[in-house]
Amino acid sequence: MCSQLMSLNLSMNCLCSLPPALGTLDNLVILNLWGNNLSSLPPEIGLLKKLRVLFACRNRLSEVPEELGSCTCLEVLSLANNQITGLPGSLAAMHSLTKLNLSHNRIVHIPTCVYSMKGLVFLHLACNRLETIADQIQDLVNLKILIVEGNSIHTLPKTLCFLESLELLNVDFNDLQNVPVEMYLLNRLGRLACHPLDKGLHIIHNPLLKPIQEVLQGGLSALYNYLKPT
Repeated sequence: MCSQLMSLNLSMNCLCSLPPALGTLDNLVILNLWGNNLSSLPPEIGLLKKLRVLFACRNRLSEVPEELGSCTCLEVLSLANNQITGLPGSLAAMHSLTKLNLSHNRIVHIPTCVYSMKGLVFLHLACNRLETIADQIQDLVNLKILIVEGNSIHTLPKTLCFLESLELLNVDFNDLQNVPVEMYLLNRLGRLACHPLDKGLHIIHNPLLKPIQEVLQGGLSALYNYLKPT
């Protein structure tokens, strides 16, 4: 009977490990591992070919098994609040993934495999150790929400400004002193935003230099008018 399970909620159970038998649940669509003490995921998780949603946030994961890349039906993956420093290249095969949450980890560089996840609409990388965003960010053409607040990012690549579907860009609490002149292309941002859930551009909590800092006092439209070529 267990093999027919489509949803399994194991959250908040103080689990330290998962049995290899997890791989026999080959009809599983949703797996919730939130709030345990897992230091690893078993390689057998790669046998869950129908898995669409995986919540493994708030554990003690330091790495993700290569085998997870076999779960190519995954649409939502949350690995937030762990100790992860990177992702295996095998996850590049997750072309169905639309939401990826890697916030509150120990990631220094956005994993290369992320740039192959062309279906991503939501990418959350807040509170990591990022210093840069690679030019390949432009490959995520469907991205609507990008959250990288609370890192140590010094500059934004101009290729970020080619993501014309972006509706929310949160770069608050970084080390930005300037912005790319191409930022005016992000016309779906609409406004400067303050509340964390508001759509728009979140940028004011940065050591922005003059005149950008002064121009922003007039809102996003004032910034765009300043940046647009005459």
